[in-house]
Amino acid sequence: MRALRHLFDLGSARRHFPPAVLDAIQHAIKASEHRHLGEIVFAVEGSLPPLDALRGVGARERAQEAFARLRVWNTEGNTGVLVYVLLADHAIEILADRGIAAKVAADEWHEVCALIQRHFTAGDYQRGAIAGVEAITAILVRHFPADGRSNPDELPDRPVLL
Repeated sequence: MRALRHLFDLGSARRHFPPAVLDAIQHAIKASEHRHLGEIVFAVEGSLPPLDALRGVGARERAQEAFARLRVWNTEGNTGVLVYVLLADHAIEILADRGIAAKVAADEWHEVCALIQRHFTAGDYQRGAIAGVEAITAILVRHFPADGRSNPDELPDRPVLL
């Protein structure tokens, strides 16, 4: 059943995340990164390739692949955060680089995922994504405040449709 859901999930990423929504998320990320020393990457995948779905590849595994492929680990302070959305599985994963993972408990990321999911379930993808960025911002400001220091834009702010 899961493989079929992935096979027939045509265009959901573009349907739920059209250019105007991507623009709003990009703006939220850009504003966020002025307040802390982290880098946020937002990635959306409508469905898995059929063979991955048949093999049982999960959202966490795909998020780890995206984390590497999008080079979220490649920041000077090891302060990259990936928000990964797999629409066909209704799954949201947040992965943080080691600098952040050392200070932020997994429970905090689970709470952010639940917040995003509540909005997505209601059909409001833009609000869910922005609420997630705002919640991540609060976490990063608490642990990695900018304190007047510049945060060079090391990773793209524009959400990625995989």
